Amino acid sequence: MRLRPLILSILFSAALISIIPLGFSQTPAAKPAAPAPTIAPATSSAPELQSTDLTLTSQSKGQTVSDDDINRFTNTIVLIKDFYVQPIGDKTLLDDAIRGMVSGLDPHSEYLDGDAYKTLLMTTSGEFGGVGIEVTPEYGILKIVTPMDDTPAAKAGIKPGDYIVAIDGKLVSEMTLQDAVDKMRGKQGSQVALTILRKGEKTPLTFKLNREIIRIASVKAKMLDGNFGYVRLTQFQEPTAKLMRDAILNLKNKNNGHLNGIILDLRNNPGGLLETAVQVVDSFLDTKKLNNKYNDVIVYTEGRLPEAQYSAKANGTDILNGAPIVVLINGGSASASEIVAGALQDYRRALIVGTTSFGKGSVQTVIPLDKTHALKLTTALYHTPSGKVIQNIGIIPDVQIEDLKIMQKKTDEDLAMIEPIKEYQLKNHLAGTSTNDPKAVEQNDLGLASDDFQLFEALKILRTMYRLNTMGSNS
Repeated sequence: MRLRPLILSILFSAALISIIPLGFSQTPAAKPAAPAPTIAPATSSAPELQSTDLTLTSQSKGQTVSDDDINRFTNTIVLIKDFYVQPIGDKTLLDDAIRGMVSGLDPHSEYLDGDAYKTLLMTTSGEFGGVGIEVTPEYGILKIVTPMDDTPAAKAGIKPGDYIVAIDGKLVSEMTLQDAVDKMRGKQGSQVALTILRKGEKTPLTFKLNREIIRIASVKAKMLDGNFGYVRLTQFQEPTAKLMRDAILNLKNKNNGHLNGIILDLRNNPGGLLETAVQVVDSFLDTKKLNNKYNDVIVYTEGRLPEAQYSAKANGTDILNGAPIVVLINGGSASASEIVAGALQDYRRALIVGTTSFGKGSVQTVIPLDKTHALKLTTALYHTPSGKVIQNIGIIPDVQIEDLKIMQKKTDEDLAMIEPIKEYQLKNHLAGTSTNDPKAVEQNDLGLASDDFQLFEALKILRTMYRLNTMGSNS
């Protein structure tokens, strides 16, 4: 068979020369401060090929690759080249063969050709063109993990868990993942139409989105209710942990150097870099107060190879000095978000509130094949400090709160739905001596409940946690 020597040479001669650790979503890998999961570069030579009886043995399943298997593969290539309706080049066939081989492993392993590799590196800057959604393949179409904050997708009302079935009228099932992603990207101001299936809707929904330059601001912060901080992390990029600490210190400075507690919002955060997630958790743990529970481990991974074993430990101080934390998660919180929520939950440093997270507990490593091509390969599963595996399960909240929508009418009847009726709402009530207006406080709560019910409930929980902490310290 004329192609066989060429194919075998390609299959067995490539050695891995360097490894770049990647976090969990399609964000770039930064050089970590501590060793991250990698696979050691291949140092052995290619296996010797027998002239007549080639047998390759899989260590995991005991399967063998025979001459017939190799012939079937090379025959397929020859037949495509000779009989397909359009001429296909050798390079295209080889790329598609690798792509199909990798895509059959799991939804997160991927062959990165020149364009895909550039896209991966481009995301490092936190700026790219498109509509602003994180997707994963499922059922032959694309499931939306999350729409990114302040992007065309988020503004249009696209939700986590939606399924994209068509892009500009072309079925996603007929595209590769990279083709679908490329089709959603384009020139700023140009339009793309997404056909969406959504649970509870009887017919598909069509969203016409104008592409924008997507600039990812990974940290947002503000004060809530005077003494409580709100910090939202949209992705785990290289500078996110430092930006988060700076934001918390800034909130402290605005509030006389003290916060009664914070809400850490990880909803719709699709993940990012593993090392950044570790740094975020480390910002809230005081190793002197952990009492050696779980050996101070924040996260650890297990894979087939010894080099895929990884463990990160806390070694810092608590930036909040023990002030209570509520972590908000939902079905769009994935991967690195689940590491943070799982670690803080295991150490009982925070109360996890919201809905069950996405359940992506696998580690991908980017392995360069040459200067322009790479494999993004699943190499390990991660575990929370207590040993829980999140893959396909997710982080289950301590307090389950659905994302409800409350109409804002600003009437006493509506306030009664949020809080029990108070004295000031009774007819002919006596005025108090306090300068605070209770009705104004409750109207503020109603506004928050109308805008973001989960955040409203999280703030109520945080207030309670602060009061309990205060009572405990005074007793």
